[in-house]
Amino acid sequence: MGLTARIRTRDGWAVSHAVVTVTDMTGSQVVRAEADGDGVVRDATALTPGAYTVIVTAVGYAPAASSAIVTASGRAEVGTVTLARQGGTELPPPGPWTIDPAHSSVGAVAQHLGISSVHGRFTEFAGRIEIAPDDVTKSRVEAVIRAASIDTGNGMRDNHLRSADFLDVERYPEITYRSTDLTAAGADRWTVHGELAMRGLVRLVDLDLAYLSTGSDPWGGTRAAFRATTELRREDFAMNYNQVLHAGVALVGTTLKVELDIQAVQGDSLPQA
Repeated sequence: MGLTARIRTRDGWAVSHAVVTVTDMTGSQVVRAEADGDGVVRDATALTPGAYTVIVTAVGYAPAASSAIVTASGRAEVGTVTLARQGGTELPPPGPWTIDPAHSSVGAVAQHLGISSVHGRFTEFAGRIEIAPDDVTKSRVEAVIRAASIDTGNGMRDNHLRSADFLDVERYPEITYRSTDLTAAGADRWTVHGELAMRGLVRLVDLDLAYLSTGSDPWGGTRAAFRATTELRREDFAMNYNQVLHAGVALVGTTLKVELDIQAVQGDSLPQA
């Protein structure tokens, strides 16, 4: 006897923090139960035969209500209840996610001569995302980039970027980013607030983050895709080198556009090759 239910997102993920409330026809609460880690609700409270209302709530999701009939057995088998994310967008399931460098990119774009752009990328980096179970804005991300892995497709330019004029990789071999909190900016968009450490300096940097999708991979894992962008000022990190050409045109622009395309694998580690 009692109440049983399974709480899922539209993508089929368990909602482990869901709460199920059962009221009788007078509106009085007769059962209140929480889902377990698998999104399953089991409560042994004996229910009198009759009609009831079942309300399912969870932080970040729109409430769902349905009717249930309790038979002489005293059981209320609600079945699977699907919750829709507030704003209509499903999110990856909570827990740790490991950034996959082989299927991600960390790029930067700088203006060159005031008329075109130079694109570069870092080829060595690692990171971890922790998606909070109850409130996605409490999620965290941290990443580390090997500064010497900068690659713009030109060896002479890359060596200059590694020098003390720019990244100064001998003194500061790593660039790190650690988030402090998130702010919702739309149904599937957030502003990630965090601290970027580069060249021995730490600055507050916001990332404009978009969640793209989640799906299975050929290795039996689950992957989530994100895209993030931001803009940095070189002077904030003491990268003041420049060469002014004719008519006051600078060789290198004073700002950098950072573009991140990220795939993360569910779990604490990447699949073995």
